Amino acid sequence: MEETSNFIKTIMANDLESGKVKEIITRFPPEPNAYLHIGHARAIITDFETAKAFNGKTNLRFDDTNPTKEKQEFVDAIIEDLRWLGYEPANIFYGSDYFDATYDQAILLIKKGLAYVDDLSQEEMSRMRDTNNGEGMESPYRNRSVEENLRLFEEMKNGVYADGEKTLRAKIDMKSPNINMRDPVIYRIIHNTHHRQGDKWCIYPMYDFAHPLQDAFEGVTHSLCSIEYDNHRPLYDWVIEHCEVKSTPHQYEFGRLNIANTVLSKRYLRALVDSNKVSGYDDCRMPTLVGLRRKGFTPEAIKNFIISTGLSRVNSTIDFSLLDNFLRDDLKLKVSRPNAVINPLKVTITNYPEGQIEYLDCPNNQENEEMGVRKIAFSRHLYIEKDDFMLEKPNKKWKRLSKDIEVRLMHAYFIKCNDVVYDENGNIVELLCTYDPQTKSGSGFNERKPNGNIHFVEATTAIPATFNQFESLLVPENEENKDWDLFDKLNPNSLVVYKGFVEESLKDTKPLDRYQFVRNGYYCTDKDSTKGNLIFNCTASLKSSFTI
Repeated sequence: MEETSNFIKTIMANDLESGKVKEIITRFPPEPNAYLHIGHARAIITDFETAKAFNGKTNLRFDDTNPTKEKQEFVDAIIEDLRWLGYEPANIFYGSDYFDATYDQAILLIKKGLAYVDDLSQEEMSRMRDTNNGEGMESPYRNRSVEENLRLFEEMKNGVYADGEKTLRAKIDMKSPNINMRDPVIYRIIHNTHHRQGDKWCIYPMYDFAHPLQDAFEGVTHSLCSIEYDNHRPLYDWVIEHCEVKSTPHQYEFGRLNIANTVLSKRYLRALVDSNKVSGYDDCRMPTLVGLRRKGFTPEAIKNFIISTGLSRVNSTIDFSLLDNFLRDDLKLKVSRPNAVINPLKVTITNYPEGQIEYLDCPNNQENEEMGVRKIAFSRHLYIEKDDFMLEKPNKKWKRLSKDIEVRLMHAYFIKCNDVVYDENGNIVELLCTYDPQTKSGSGFNERKPNGNIHFVEATTAIPATFNQFESLLVPENEENKDWDLFDKLNPNSLVVYKGFVEESLKDTKPLDRYQFVRNGYYCTDKDSTKGNLIFNCTASLKSSFTI
């Protein structure tokens, strides 16, 4: 799907035409403290696709200015996610590589009388920035001399003070209606080992100070971010105006994309992993890109899904099932359609010779002849889905197997159920059927019409398999439960595991191989699947449940 025009593209086109910029340069600036999720995909795709539309470039820049939660594990995962989506950054930068240059800019602001060292605690500062009358109150340390501020800031850098004991604040306007402009903190003390810088630093720049400077250092022209940073833009512009940088980037905001009934908070996702409510960040129920990849989603489906939602300055919420639609559109002509019986019921063809197996022609994809034909086994012993049998036909709409009713086994023969076998608990465990050898698929037989078509797997060549099926990780929100905490909202049926069989053509399946299992849905071979233990994850059903 090709992205249509949007307001950001219009801005870029006008900036190029007017000569305001010579080249479009964007950046994707994740903090390496978590795995990326589907919400981040909008930012990634917007940054890369808008720049690409004008033959520009996009950098990946890790916002690694908080060493308390950042890990190399997350850096590696983010790079892999971008490449999986099909994007190769023009450059890979790290915010921490600019620490010296950023520190120099802080010194410059102090010398200009535009920054000061403050001794207030975080609680005191928050209270004074937003008083009862709606205005800010100046810190008693606001008017320290330039010389004192330079000395104290150097002492902060040299590790003289404990975490939180002092901060460096920009001196702007404590009466500004925008609280972000009320002398924001631009440096804080954190005595933690940094994943790249080691113990060189114990003071770290705040995002609102570091980010515009990093954009300027890299020559970024259009700094794109989500709409919650709209009221941070005046501070972004203030930093660029009062620091001494060679380029002048501009920030533009777009609406967030929320997915209904889906957790997109890094904090909550981390809580799910840490509490073992999920198996990890790549659990198929997680909205992370690694989770979606393991579940079987394709980069193309995710790109087309994001692009289809458009881009505006308004937040939007959309149903996750729309992503399933794009997965179906992407794979329907690309993947083979083998047989899998997920909830098996044994069938014995009593008039078929014991020990005999025949192989029947079956197209790999009925909608794409170029994918060729394979052989599927047929014999006296088969498996069908339990849901494809009902003892008595309930109504005219029932187009599957019932006692004394005839159906076609797809690409094989007509069979009729003559009797059933029960276990000691009264459950049906086997169907005794007969087949009509005159009705072989492709024979042209049309003397009678079967009561539907069902699929099967031949029992003696079938390969045991595990099938993971998923629902939303959260129960649907309603008036009764919308105030519950995260763990109260977890869906106990978010993962259901079945033990069944697949046809022998899947004996060499590999992790992340994708299929459309006939009449069951789109599935992907799990990363933990082995030849002796096949595991398949349900990616999407065959039919859309999306409604507008």
